[in-house]
Amino acid sequence: MNQNGIVTFTKYLLNIMFYSGILVVISLPYTIRLAGRYYSRDIADNYIFMLTVFLLSGICGLIIVYQLRRMVNTVILKDCFVESNTRSLKLMGKVAFIISLLFFVKMFVLPSPATFIIILTFFIAGIFSYVLGLVFAEAVRYKEENDLTI
Repeated sequence: MNQNGIVTFTKYLLNIMFYSGILVVISLPYTIRLAGRYYSRDIADNYIFMLTVFLLSGICGLIIVYQLRRMVNTVILKDCFVESNTRSLKLMGKVAFIISLLFFVKMFVLPSPATFIIILTFFIAGIFSYVLGLVFAEAVRYKEENDLTI
């Protein structure tokens, strides 16, 4: 698969993830009740708390996917070292930290091995995104300096 094909595939995959994510977030009140009925009584007993954690983390996840969609559009335009991508990466880092925090709190109410994995994954993703945002900021600065010298 060539580079343009990968970018196009990624664009469509992110679109599917974004719109299906909206459906998942909207359906959370029903699906959490269903999970409480068939999966674990602990979920049913903590319905409001679980709904809050999953709703807020779902919205955060949608923000991350939305920002990735914006960034892919700059790749398609072949102009990815721009300030908007720097802001997107830093925002994705902050939102990933929020997801980590939400699941850290969840760990004390309804602990599970998956909760710890989610905390660790989003904490590392947050650090990575924020640092990459700083790298992009430097690249944007170099690009703007280079554009001014020509």
